[in-house]
Amino acid sequence: MVAKRLHNPKPVAQPEEEGTSIEYFYDVPGSMPGTLRIDADAPPSEIVLIDYNETNAVRLQIESPRACAEYLDTESVSWVDVKGLGSEDILNELGEVFSLHPLVLEDVVNVPQRPKVEEYDNQLLLIARMVMLRRSTTGFHTEQVSFVLGRHYLLTVQEEPERDCFNAIRERIRTSKGTIRKHKADYLMYELLDSIIDGFFPILERYGEEIEDLENEVVESPTHKTLEKIHKIKRELLTLRRSIWPQRDAINSLIRDGNDLICDKVRVYLRDCYDHAVQVLDMVETYRELASSLMDVYLSSVSNKMNEVMKFLTIVSTIFIPLTFIVGVYGMNFNTDKSPLNMPELSWYWGYPLCWAMMIAIAVTLIFFFKRKGWFENFSTAKNKK
Repeated sequence: MVAKRLHNPKPVAQPEEEGTSIEYFYDVPGSMPGTLRIDADAPPSEIVLIDYNETNAVRLQIESPRACAEYLDTESVSWVDVKGLGSEDILNELGEVFSLHPLVLEDVVNVPQRPKVEEYDNQLLLIARMVMLRRSTTGFHTEQVSFVLGRHYLLTVQEEPERDCFNAIRERIRTSKGTIRKHKADYLMYELLDSIIDGFFPILERYGEEIEDLENEVVESPTHKTLEKIHKIKRELLTLRRSIWPQRDAINSLIRDGNDLICDKVRVYLRDCYDHAVQVLDMVETYRELASSLMDVYLSSVSNKMNEVMKFLTIVSTIFIPLTFIVGVYGMNFNTDKSPLNMPELSWYWGYPLCWAMMIAIAVTLIFFFKRKGWFENFSTAKNKK
């Protein structure tokens, strides 16, 4: 197995920024199959072994994958959880201890890969994507989780050591709650996969609330920031879609293909997991359509707002047009000595007050006329909303 640590890994796609679109890994043209390309910033690998049966459970923090070898051929279930992809020696040793095909180790290490299922001799590879809510800010974390299922063991490899959604399963194994310790490694893989799928629902619930708030904002007071929020939600929902769509197909493949490593009882549970994945995908598609419709509503709201402004300016201009005409006429140069037709009212005693009275009367008449036509109704409605 060839391993390369990339200090300037431009030829391959890097793990996506949290909450942004996923760009899957691709091999450099002409590279040798099975080449491991390790990101220079990847965290060091940590290994936790949980070995259990119906009566006993052991949890060990181990330094080398070779320490797992004695547990792999026993009748108990061995869950080897590797967190972090930054230790070349550990990853290469992992391939030797578990007899991993070079292409399996390549898919596990060269992240991110598209969720999929691959069958090998006495092993089953499942690539999945795990998403988790951020605690301090909006958005979510996403990372790849790889499963390698054997007859009596399950190997999981995660990108990051800090977080995952498996703590509830670890606790059930430790306390022997439920039936997990009565089943084999295939049931453990189902439990972990189901936990990953269920992790999408809290995220979608938050996006449902954000879209509902955006609907009110778009209708009442749309701004440029509103447009940025809509684009952000659409981009993040696309990331969720690219995570759950192939994951649904991978689960369906586990149910349909009938691999000997997965028993019929576990396939029944996987059907329920598949239903959850379909439900998640339906919610993602619904929210994406809502986000797209918000863009149309935003453009319509901005257009309506502009129409209200133009309407107001038109009313003001219409009222002042006759007034401007009157003062324009009186602003002309007249000579009453030549002819009495040269603006005789300039010499009237009440000429100036009468001019003002005439202009006020015209303005009041136009305002009354516009009100009778209903031109002021939209303005009053907007004012009451505020």
